[in-house]
Order: sequence, then C-alpha cells, then structure tokens
Amino acid sequence: MTTSSHLHSDIQNNPRIFLRQLFDAAVKRALPIDNTAAFLPAVPKGRTLVLGAGKAAGAMAHAVEALWPKEAPLSGMVVTRYGHTPERPAGVPERLKVVEASHPVPDAAGLAAAEEILHLTQGLKADDLVLCLISGGGSALLTLPAEGLSLAEKQAINQALLKSGANISEMNCVRKHLSRIKGGRLAAACAPARVVTLTISDVPGDDPSIIASGPTVPDPTTCADAMDILQRYKIEVSQKVLEALQQATFETPKPGHALFSNNEVHLIATPTQSLQAAAALAESKGLRAYILSDELEGESREVGKVHAALARASAKGMGPFVKPCVILSGGETTVTVQSSKSKSGAQSREGRGGRAGEFCMGLALALQGQDSVWALAADTDGIDGMEDNAGALVTPDTLQRGRTAGLSLDEHLACNDAYGYFQALNDLVFSGPTHTNVNDFRAILVL
Repeated sequence: MTTSSHLHSDIQNNPRIFLRQLFDAAVKRALPIDNTAAFLPAVPKGRTLVLGAGKAAGAMAHAVEALWPKEAPLSGMVVTRYGHTPERPAGVPERLKVVEASHPVPDAAGLAAAEEILHLTQGLKADDLVLCLISGGGSALLTLPAEGLSLAEKQAINQALLKSGANISEMNCVRKHLSRIKGGRLAAACAPARVVTLTISDVPGDDPSIIASGPTVPDPTTCADAMDILQRYKIEVSQKVLEALQQATFETPKPGHALFSNNEVHLIATPTQSLQAAAALAESKGLRAYILSDELEGESREVGKVHAALARASAKGMGPFVKPCVILSGGETTVTVQSSKSKSGAQSREGRGGRAGEFCMGLALALQGQDSVWALAADTDGIDGMEDNAGALVTPDTLQRGRTAGLSLDEHLACNDAYGYFQALNDLVFSGPTHTNVNDFRAILVL
C-alpha cells in the first residue's frame, strides 16, 4: 500500500472535494439504470404490469422502460417522493406512469396512489407478470390505512415513530400491521399472477420484508410485535387500533404461505456495494480503505462518538486502522427528537436536521479538533431527514470556526439542530435528489 507521500495531491490539497467524490461514487454504484438489466425476467405469455414505490421508484421505472423489449406490452405506475422523478432518458418512450407523494409523513397523494396501484391488480391471470420496483421510502409513499384507520391517525402515528428513536425495522413492523397494502398484502392482491420484485436496499441486513415495509414479501412479524413497539415508545393509538392489534385483526401473510410460492425477489443494489465502490476509489488514490459495516444502527450522535474514537486512535498511530486511510460505514441510525429548554426553563423550538447531520455533530464534539481528520456523512437519497441537504462535513477546525461564529455545538445538539450549525459554517452537503437510496453513507479521512 502506498504511503502518504504517494497520495494523490488532490486529497492532501482538498480533502472536502475528495470526500464528496467518495459519496458520489457510492451513489453512482446504486443507480437503477446500471443495476436493472441483469435481473429483468423474461417477457410473459400474458401482460406485464409494473408497480412500485420508493425514493428510487421513478428512476427504476425509467430503467425498465429503457430495457424492456420495445415490442412487448408494458403498463403500470409507481409512486416516488415529491421532486424525486428524474428526467426520462433521451429516446426512451413513456410507458409507465410516475406519480409523486409526501415522505416521510404520508399524505393524500400517497393514499390515492396506493389505491390506484391496488386497483391495477384487478383481473390479473396466471400468465401475467407483475414487476414490482421497491426502494426505501416506500413505507410512507405507499400508504393505505387498515380498515377503520384514518389517514390523519396514520400520519400522527408515523410522526410519533419518526421522533421516538425507533429503528427502521421497528417502525416498519408497525406500518405493516396498520396497512392494507404493505407486509405482503400487495403480493396477495396480485395473485394468481407471478410477482417479481426488484428492490434497492436501504436497511441494515438487506431484509426485503423491511425495505418499504415489504409489500410483496411475507412478514415474519406479528400484531403482538407491533403492539409491543407502540407501548415501548409510548406512542398513543386509538382504542379501535389497540383492539385490532390485540385480536390480530390486522395480521399479515406469513412465510410459507402459498401465495408467495411463485414469486421472486432480487436485490439489485445494496449498501455494501456502494461502500465497496467508495473503497475502490480511495484505494486507487493511494489510501487504505476500511469498511466498518453497512449495518450500523443506534443513536446518530452516539455512533458519531464511536467513529471519533476510532479516528482519533488512527490519527495517533494506534488501533487497527493504519493511516493514511479512509474509514467507511453505512446503515440506518436514529435520532430521538429532544425537547430542549433554555436556562429560564422556557421550551425552545425543535431544530432542523437528520441522521447524517446529527452524526456529524456527535463526531465533531468527540473529535475535539483532532488534527488531520476530515469526515462526510450523508444520506444516499440526497435528503437528510426532511431538509434539502444530503448531509454535512466535519473538519479539524469545525469546533473552532463554530466558536468564532458564536455557535454552541452542545446547544445545537440539545435541540437536534444540525442544519443550523453546519449551515452557519457553510459545511452542509447538497446533492439534490439522487434517484436512488442505499441509506447512510459515512466516510472519515485520516491523514
């Protein structure tokens, strides 16, 4: 392995640009147009219906339009997040409908889209093929509340889950059991047609039953599990919902059910592949690249502190990571929204920020200005939480520049205001919607 004297000069001269190049390499590896062809099934005897949901659904639909034989019939629709429909590639005819809805809190547009998708499954026959395009974000976008549950109730439960600190598998367990389309129910509606699901993973472990709450795959979780999660995080639901969960009225189809016997699921892009792409770029520039894991979970700020300890050890020539190096990780961390108060006791507003920004605040606080350590954390869909940034950057002088600007990192952490802190330092990372989603991306550069 080359030493620091052989590193490309662009890394030494501008670590910020290099970190952004790593992020871009990770995103590119997960783009649907480059990952779909190998997994497309043969044209069926009957018709082909395309259904889908997620932040990458628009790009996935365009990839199918470009790759499906022009002489073969193709119809259907997908739903993606507002502003996440890419331009259709030049020369590719419009064969599929792409609609947009709200994420992470569902709205009426998502409800209408889910109803239309379910309606499109009517009349399917055994010779037909349903090609389902599923990616992260589909849980909110494909919203069809269970019988007796209103959209407003579903929105309130969803908002409470987002603020609770529940991890993605816990949130989606609840979502599946309060839905008429998730947790395998879409596959049930498609029977007796063959269902082939192409999915882009945004969850630790790449479990298809968790990605977008698994609308086309069996659900191993139960109503009792969902009820336990709601109680654990003190999330209030109506008595009607509570009774339905207690009586298993909202139960989902389970593994081994006959309706899944003719179905297939293919992971076309995963977090591991994106981390490996970033590692390959780093190594091509003369850096050692270490991938911690693509399955890291936990409170974002605490995960940031652990990464800081590893980076500090590496910077001091200790630990398992030999500098110069880049330490990479992925997964899906969580943010428990706090209600911070001023010294007078008055409650202050909640800050702006998402998982990546919160990670960067925890990292910067624990690094304490460590020399020769830079970092970038961003969400691969280009949106950190509900903001317009993908993430943020941490530099050796982050804390110093913050103090000079009159900022208290402790105060910003107390109200989860990563956006405000890094915006003031001009250290937010912007990419716009990337049209894919393999979740958190973190890169720490130690020189």
